[in-house]
Amino acid sequence: MGRLRGLCLALPETTERLSHGEPTWFVRDRKTFVMFADHHHDDRLAFWCAAPPGTQEALTAQDPGRYFRPPYVGHRGWLGVYLDVPVDWTEIAEIVTEAYRVIAPKTLVARLEA
Repeated sequence: MGRLRGLCLALPETTERLSHGEPTWFVRDRKTFVMFADHHHDDRLAFWCAAPPGTQEALTAQDPGRYFRPPYVGHRGWLGVYLDVPVDWTEIAEIVTEAYRVIAPKTLVARLEA
């Protein structure tokens, strides 16, 4: 979880606190963009995150061993990413950054590009 935490907290104006018993990362301490899932609803280690439209469907169809539709937030297009499989941390960094882009205000997203 340390690497995931580092990726999330490296983004502008993010914070971490427990939500529903799991570490969760917020933009400006208000809007969730990534939630850790430590065997919360099944026996798998994963995280759930916001995703651009169509991403959840594309990735879960492409590789259901790595990606899934999470409970509660999956109907909103959020993506579940398993962490108990071999992980490509470069890809995880891209997914986390995209989650941030979906949730963060435009002024903070612009800071990513600067």
